Amino acid sequence: MLEREEYVEQAYLFRALGDRLEENISLQDLLKSLRDELLATTNLPKALDFVGSELRLTGSMGRAMQQLPHYFTPFQTFVIGEAERDEGRFDFRTALKVLQFEAALRADGASPAATFVYEFESLARNRLGYDRGLDAMSADPLFDADWKEWIQTVRRQVGLVDFAELLYVRSEYYRKQRVAQGLDLDGPEKPILFGEKEGRIALAHRRKDPLLLFAALQRHLNYPSVPRPPRADEQKQTLPLLLRRVERLEQRLKLVEEEQRGGIDLNKFIGPNPTLKLDDDQ
Repeated sequence: MLEREEYVEQAYLFRALGDRLEENISLQDLLKSLRDELLATTNLPKALDFVGSELRLTGSMGRAMQQLPHYFTPFQTFVIGEAERDEGRFDFRTALKVLQFEAALRADGASPAATFVYEFESLARNRLGYDRGLDAMSADPLFDADWKEWIQTVRRQVGLVDFAELLYVRSEYYRKQRVAQGLDLDGPEKPILFGEKEGRIALAHRRKDPLLLFAALQRHLNYPSVPRPPRADEQKQTLPLLLRRVERLEQRLKLVEEEQRGGIDLNKFIGPNPTLKLDDDQ
């Protein structure tokens, strides 16, 4: 784990990168300019020097971050790597927003439970893939051995077992219910990872969309929310479509007018090749 000031500077870096990408400046130049704005007492400027040099060689920010596992977490590297995939649909600006909020969480000293839910929701909302995503999360030094074991359990069972159920059976509320009912826990008692309130909310959301569970945790327990992808501007998409349709209508009207005046001259559609020019009798 890094010092708090490192995460504060990381959050600023990811926010500033996302804001300045609109200026059509290369990522290498943005990193170089942002380096001077960061605290020199942190290790982030040194990390940016390495990332910038690797960007010039490989063109991949994710690969550069992967070579700094002592500074960037595997989840951070995974998110950037998914945004850089040519065949993927994960927007790079959304990835920077996700990492900005995640770094701010760490700076504020968020609990492992809140951090896990935030990162898991990021995977779910952006369809990043649970297998490699949960693997990256389990390698985070924020999570101890009990958390790492449970995250791997979630990776194996997600899609087969309801996520709310997985959370519920590792909550304090589940343990208290079993004790109140005089039921023995199956085998050795598993470590408790979530509190009583989280367990109650998870119990109420079994067999429901996990996104509803995340929203309830945010409403009742102030769990962090995941940034949503920006909505596409419908006006920017609609106007070009209307213009193209108007052009097609104008072309059709011209053809109708020419046909009414005595026929359509096909030579202008064939092109300037004289061997293909049609005579008036044809």
